[in-house]
Parts: sequence; structure tokens; C-alpha cells
Amino acid sequence: METERNYARFYALLGKLPGADKETLVYQYTNGRTTHLHLMAIHEYQSMCNEMERVAGYDERREAWRKEMKRKRSAVLHQLQLLGVDTADWGKVDAYCLNKRIVGKVFRELDGEELDALLVKLRIIWRKRENPKNDKR
Repeated sequence: METERNYARFYALLGKLPGADKETLVYQYTNGRTTHLHLMAIHEYQSMCNEMERVAGYDERREAWRKEMKRKRSAVLHQLQLLGVDTADWGKVDAYCLNKRIVGKVFRELDGEELDALLVKLRIIWRKRENPKNDKR
């Protein structure tokens, strides 16, 4: 029994590549075996789509996004270290982040905007600990 496939990825990429046509691409990636998408092996289809993404520039954008997310996560983890959270233990990081007053989610589920907001909160908390306003001498 053949499973039903979704070719949306292919057609979305095909629209981004001017001058490319389906039959030529399929023929090339099946080594001349067929010009029909449904007759392609899964590994052939994935290889073709990956190469189309590379040509269309998707892989560079994805890599830039990953680097940006890594930078944001690292900055948040650094602030957590300054606050005394053991960042080597993901359970402790998640427990700290799950506090509704902090962010209310586990660390790995935070998107870019949430990481930015969390970073601001953590810096404020750190500043208040370092320079308490109620320090009466």
C-alpha cells in the first residue's frame, strides 16, 4: 500500500526558482528514470528539495536564524549563571523559567522574542540584586 505524499515543499520551491521546470528536475534527480514526482524515491525527493533550498537561499537564511537563536540562548544562559542558576542542569533552568513571573515556559520552547524579553527581565533582576534601592546605611 503506497502512502500519500505532499509535494507542497517542492512546488513552493519551484515557484522561487525562475526557469526551473518540474520534469527536468525530476529527470535529473532520478538519473533519467522518470519525470513524475510520485515515482521518485523518498531519498531522491529529499535530495532534490534540499538542493532547491540551497539554490533558492533558504539554507543560508535558516543558518542565520539558527546562529541568532544560539546567540540569544547563550546570552540568557549567561545571565542565569550570574543569578546563580546551575545552567549545566536543564531541570534547574526549566524550573526557573517555568515561574510565571519569569516566563512560564520551559527554556527550549522559547522563541526569539521571548528570549529577548527574558534577557531584559534577567538583567533587571541582576541589577536590583547588585544595587538594591533599599540599602540604608
